Amino acid sequence: MTTTGDDRTTAMTGPWWWERRLGAALDVGLAVVSAAECGGEGVVFARDAGLPTAVGVGFGVLAGSSLLFRRRWPVAVVLIAIAITPAQMGVLLTVVGLYSLAASELPRRITGALAGMSMAGTLIVALVRASQDLAKEGTHPPIGSEFVPFFAVAASIGVTAPPVLLGLYVGARRRLMESLRERADDLERELQLLAERAEERAEWARNEERTRIAREMHDVVAHRVSLMVVHAAALQAVARKDPEKAVKNAALVGDMGRQALTELRQMLGVLRTGEGVKSAKPVEPVPLAAVAHAAAAAASRAQDEDGPCLAELDELVGQSRDAGMAVDLSVEGEPRGYAADVEQTAYRVVQEALTNVHKHAAGAKTYVRLAHRAAEIAMQVENEPPPEAGSADAGLPSGGNGLVGMKERVTELGGVFVSGPTDGGGFRVSAVLPAAAG
Repeated sequence: MTTTGDDRTTAMTGPWWWERRLGAALDVGLAVVSAAECGGEGVVFARDAGLPTAVGVGFGVLAGSSLLFRRRWPVAVVLIAIAITPAQMGVLLTVVGLYSLAASELPRRITGALAGMSMAGTLIVALVRASQDLAKEGTHPPIGSEFVPFFAVAASIGVTAPPVLLGLYVGARRRLMESLRERADDLERELQLLAERAEERAEWARNEERTRIAREMHDVVAHRVSLMVVHAAALQAVARKDPEKAVKNAALVGDMGRQALTELRQMLGVLRTGEGVKSAKPVEPVPLAAVAHAAAAAASRAQDEDGPCLAELDELVGQSRDAGMAVDLSVEGEPRGYAADVEQTAYRVVQEALTNVHKHAAGAKTYVRLAHRAAEIAMQVENEPPPEAGSADAGLPSGGNGLVGMKERVTELGGVFVSGPTDGGGFRVSAVLPAAAG
């Protein structure tokens, strides 16, 4: 689990500029050791310089204690180490200071310049000290002239190169880890954003599927049941007066019921899960977005295969005529094949319009017009006022979703839908669909 920048800032529990207490304790320990080393070497420095011992020790302790600030001001620590190099003190200060400088975020040219200055100072001090030691021991010049340069170069490289190289390696590794951590944080945020977007898309797909199913069920149930209610009322009226007509109406009610059940089974079949799956293996979890997409695709395939089409329009009008409605169907233009969703939408618009006539204007003369045009198909259902005021409403329940569902269907395909009362007191429903909408 990665930590974000805010988490890392909160995790800084050390005092002042230290990120952790362990780092602070380490720097304090190094500063104490460095102060002790420089203080001890200050005794020799004070004796050689002719100063009081206390002054030399105090100077050494003060200079060595500067190692406490190696993380905050590494340049200052290295400069102090270079400054006290002629006094032959501060080896630990020099080594740790150069390491801290190389591992910091400072430009490499500054690190190189200070490392070069430290190496030069160490080289000069080593040459002088080696020469003095050889002179005290009385070594012959030939031996001394060969030994002194080698010792000085080895000492300067040994004190300077290892801490600088180690610091460069640690700094590069630290920057690499920080870069990887930031990339992991970015990736985690992106994954979280993608998960939120996927959930939003899944919710949108669920809502779309609910709307589509509700619309289909309204179209199927409302039309078929409305016709069944109309035929049942007619059956009740003529049961004793005209038994033959009553039998015919009863047969029509049965046919309507069977057709309604068939359409409901076809539509609800796409909601079944695991149909045709005979494997005994457990089903792996599937993302919700994929389920919604698969359901929508299955529903679309079911509509394309089993949905109503314009060829069934005559049968639809005939059912309304059998229910006692005076319906006039006219077709303009040359009929041709359209996409399945276009034909289904056109059929549903006419079906719902006829259902509304059964509900609200029973017995009214109705005109159904269908026009095949070059780039579009137009349909219109218009009814006259009902012949009797008492028959204006058949008493069928209405949810107020019929016109809304028709408009949604048409606009989804890029068409135009208009509905409203006519000047003569009737009602008109008009829709135009692009022929290539599918």
